[in-house]
Amino acid sequence: MRIALYQCSPLPLDVSGNLARLRAQATEAAKQGVALLVFPEMFLSGYNIGAQAARDLAQPSDGSAARTIGDIAQENGIAILYGYPELSANGQVYNAVQLIDAHGARRCNYRKTHLYGELDKSMFSAGDEHFPVVEFDGWKLGFLICYDVEFPENTRRLALAGADLILVPTANMAPYDFVAQVTVRARAFENQCYLVYANYCGNEGDIHYCGQSSICAPDGQQVGLAGRDDALVIADLDRALMNESQAINTYFKDRRPGFYKDLSKA
Repeated sequence: MRIALYQCSPLPLDVSGNLARLRAQATEAAKQGVALLVFPEMFLSGYNIGAQAARDLAQPSDGSAARTIGDIAQENGIAILYGYPELSANGQVYNAVQLIDAHGARRCNYRKTHLYGELDKSMFSAGDEHFPVVEFDGWKLGFLICYDVEFPENTRRLALAGADLILVPTANMAPYDFVAQVTVRARAFENQCYLVYANYCGNEGDIHYCGQSSICAPDGQQVGLAGRDDALVIADLDRALMNESQAINTYFKDRRPGFYKDLSKA
């Protein structure tokens, strides 16, 4: 399967402008045979926008933006994963991502479970324990958002649930380049799966994003890598490579879960 991520500078508070960018990138990616395109965290609204703006721009998972993106996906025959502020039925605002398939159908909505610092905590409610794994084009997809991937338990639970591709829209900033450079590669390797990390670049208020978005393979290779600027990064996922890597790196066969029971205790 051919997959892509779009790394870009944020366009805060401009949903229509971001939808236009999404359309342009989906059109270009589809021309290059991409089946699934991943955008950064809170792509529709910008990330560093404050609690009131996040609430003002929040939409239900089936809102007008989702319908527009469904049309874009269907017109171009491409699946899209995008970040946005979600307004729940009970009035909570979540940092969410949604997968819409090439037929325009909403396939999965995931809410960020691990909120980073006061920036996240002032804007969003934390997602509940809901870590879906979705079948797509012969691959099983798991979802995390930014800080979620820095907790190894999150990727491991998805891998144990059968995910062989974990999608991580993010808004990672300086000085946390280590996460982009090392952590996400380690998560792919230790779980013997593919991992897509779609970050911002440039500035948004006082935040400087570190870019370096990547598509990481089960053997630790970065089969797709962005620098510090806007980029559409495309890579082909290789199931044979994944199978070969899993045959060599037998972490799941060699695990001893009985030893780990106490790790979940506070």
